[in-house]
Amino acid sequence: MDGLFQNKLDPSVHAYFREIADQKVSSHFLISRSGEIFQFVSTQNKAWHAGVSSFLGREKCNDFSIGIELEGDGECEFEENQYEALQILIAQLSTQYPNLQFAGHSDIAPYRKTDPGIQFDWKKFQKKSGLSVEKFPYGLNSR
Repeated sequence: MDGLFQNKLDPSVHAYFREIADQKVSSHFLISRSGEIFQFVSTQNKAWHAGVSSFLGREKCNDFSIGIELEGDGECEFEENQYEALQILIAQLSTQYPNLQFAGHSDIAPYRKTDPGIQFDWKKFQKKSGLSVEKFPYGLNSR
C-alpha cells in the first residue's frame, strides 16, 4: 500500500503492478477502514491522485489539490471510524488551508474515476465536519 501511494510500486511483485508501472500514482493521505490516517506526500508537494481532471473549470487538479483516499471497495459502506478520522484530518488541514473545498475523484474525473462512490455519505461528512454547504460545490448527495 505504501508503495502505491508514494509512486514507488515494485512492478516485479505482481502482474498487475507491471501493467500500471508507468502510471504516476500517489496520494497525500489514506484513511484505512479502521480509521488510521497515513500521510504519504507532504501537502506542500504534488501528489498524483487525480490524473486528467478538472475542478470547476480549473484543469490539472494534482497541481492545486490535496488527495485523500478512503480505503474501500465501492460496494460496502464506509466505516464510522473513517468519517471520524476524516473529520479530524479536515479540521487539521483547515487551519493551514482555510479555503478548502471538497469533491470526489468522480466529480473531477467523472469518465475515469468512480470514487468515493455512492457509499460515501456526503451529508454525514458535512455534518460531522461542521463545514458549510458552500464548501461542497458538487452538492451533498451521494454519487
